[in-house]
Amino acid sequence: MNESIPSTQADDPMVPVPIPMQVPAKEGMAELPGTHLGYWDTGGTGEPVVFLHPASGSALVWLYQQPVFARAGYRVVAYSRRNYYNSDLAPEDNPGTGSEDLHHLIEFLGLEKFHAVSSAAGGSVAADYAVSHPERLLSLTVSSNNLAAATGDIAETAAKIRLKEWDDLPRWFRELGPSYRAANPEGVEKWIELNHKSETGKGARQKLANVVTPEKLRTLKVRTLLITGAADMFTPPSVMRMIARHVPNNEGVIVAECGHSPYWEQPEFFNRAVLGFLGRPSKSTRDG
Repeated sequence: MNESIPSTQADDPMVPVPIPMQVPAKEGMAELPGTHLGYWDTGGTGEPVVFLHPASGSALVWLYQQPVFARAGYRVVAYSRRNYYNSDLAPEDNPGTGSEDLHHLIEFLGLEKFHAVSSAAGGSVAADYAVSHPERLLSLTVSSNNLAAATGDIAETAAKIRLKEWDDLPRWFRELGPSYRAANPEGVEKWIELNHKSETGKGARQKLANVVTPEKLRTLKVRTLLITGAADMFTPPSVMRMIARHVPNNEGVIVAECGHSPYWEQPEFFNRAVLGFLGRPSKSTRDG
């Protein structure tokens, strides 16, 4: 278990990374209890990796990850939560929870166990799922999120650093770091395009199945990778270090000159960090 998150040297953020050609993937609509969710799936016999998108995204945003993880031998799956691209809206009277929708999707796809890789709001769903269904997870990766902590020092600190004008700022300004915006205006435009395609702005907000507290985080039974950008204004390194102190069996990475979206801003570094983590045995296996 790492008691803190070590600083790492990221790739050069001033060199734009072209979007790689995607590998073939099946696109489908999962018919689940109470809803339909759009997804894609590269198939294959490798260990499944399920990507959980940020609030600014959907199944569309994993362009840098899809071919890389598939060629590394994994079965790669991404889906859109309710209220996002190609998925049903959440009704006001029964919006459901994101983590139970995920569980139903896993059952629909016939996945016994899987690696969860999440960014931002997707991290809240992934952490909520890890509390409810730890037996189904091979590992948990959470980037740029406080693991859904709703009370305690983590939530209080995160609230203190947020401006009251926060929600009035453009998403691209809040979620893409200044180094990336300066170096890659075309990448910013593509990010904005995918954001606009992904968000419907409609539907009820889904709740969490669990009230996640620092004490609850200490009960996590899943091997966990924590990632954040050095310039992340939502979950800065100081907050992620607080989270790491509560999460057993964690590893951590701080991405230099990066904002709230490491998967997009520095995808080559993000991919190497996650693939390296997935490929390592758990601590209990190493110690056994």
